[in-house]
Amino acid sequence: MKNKYCIFLFFSLMFLMPAVLSAVNFSFITNQYAEAGNNNDDRESHFNEYHTEISPTFSFLFGDKSDFTFSPKVTFGKQYKIEDGEEKYVFFWTPELLRTEISWRSGAFGVRAGRMNYSDPIGFIASGLFDGVQFELNSNAGVFSLGAWYTGFLYKKIAYTIMKDQEKVNFTKDVDLTDMSTYFASKRLLMSLDWEHLSVAELLHLNAAITAQFDLSNDPDDTEKVNSQYATLRAIVPINNFAFELGGTFEIAEGEVFENAEGVTEEDGVTAGFAGNLGVYWKLPSGFNSRLSLTGRFSSGRTKGIMKDFDPLTNKFYGDILKLKFKGISILSMGYSALFIPAFGIAFNVSHFVRNDLVTYKGYPLPLNLKELEKPEKDKYYGIFLGTEFFGQLVWSPTSDLQLNLGGGIFSPKLGNTAPDEKPRWFGNVSVIIALY
Repeated sequence: MKNKYCIFLFFSLMFLMPAVLSAVNFSFITNQYAEAGNNNDDRESHFNEYHTEISPTFSFLFGDKSDFTFSPKVTFGKQYKIEDGEEKYVFFWTPELLRTEISWRSGAFGVRAGRMNYSDPIGFIASGLFDGVQFELNSNAGVFSLGAWYTGFLYKKIAYTIMKDQEKVNFTKDVDLTDMSTYFASKRLLMSLDWEHLSVAELLHLNAAITAQFDLSNDPDDTEKVNSQYATLRAIVPINNFAFELGGTFEIAEGEVFENAEGVTEEDGVTAGFAGNLGVYWKLPSGFNSRLSLTGRFSSGRTKGIMKDFDPLTNKFYGDILKLKFKGISILSMGYSALFIPAFGIAFNVSHFVRNDLVTYKGYPLPLNLKELEKPEKDKYYGIFLGTEFFGQLVWSPTSDLQLNLGGGIFSPKLGNTAPDEKPRWFGNVSVIIALY
């Protein structure tokens, strides 16, 4: 009964706030989205999901120093699932609360509180919406910010905070809105001290951060506690039409239970991880806006010592088709994007995926038999090169309030040595976005 009242309150706030607030700025966005793909299986239908997103945003000012933003969202549609061995399309609907924050600024000092966007300097550790507070100081030495956030009230399918086995079990449970424990993400505290300078010696754009996350879970079935700390540095050097980017983060973690490279389970130890990226971006000398990019991303794998796979707080996916977690993986990419006219643009990306050890990554195109992976037969070796992904996207926006997005591509295991005989995986999507202001 209590959850029914919460749902009623959500929709009441969503649609009645324009009548309650007289000086409110209002926008409304709806997104019709559909996707299809083979998912590396032999089912007849390859339609994966169709859903509708509805998201109004309300914002207004308090005097000349403060403002408030409130943005709920509801998603409903049908998606493909396998339940008890039976293939079916099931209806779902999910309410969410997006960016909802109050901010205040006076001179060089500012503060934000509520549900806000935060990302570490290179986006490897934590990226997305978080509930908390952040203080900011703008000075001649750069912008300093200090924040603390909680993840336990976020929708788990968006937050994606999975750092241990029990959290993975809770994440895979179907959402039941009569039991909100199935809706929320795992309970963790994120804290970060960030610094940014746009032009050091009129040459470098620098970002740095000291970040920590703490396990606040109280699940009686979960006896594992994983805390971790990160030090991050990112530098961008613009030279004429080029921009060179270099970034990295070093992790120290305590309390994780994992299997090392020798297959031995270790508990409550102190481990280390590393992730980094390197990018070169070239604004092409054409008659329209276009850019060519070469990027490389690396996340450490497991070794015989204290080095283990890099473990972020939020598991951002890499690749449009393969969609890998950034653990024990390297990704080499080349991309091209162009905006031919203000209403029409394209983007194309080629990415090659490499395993950094033979233990961490165990998804497609590798076989699902984990024991076979850990101790492969003498005549069957699974290499480190997973394959190559090709993905393109088209964006057409004939008016400011209408946008059409088309995307599609293929992942080919044949362009790797891990499982070259596996079937390729394809994926395509389409979305129509309508925005009213």
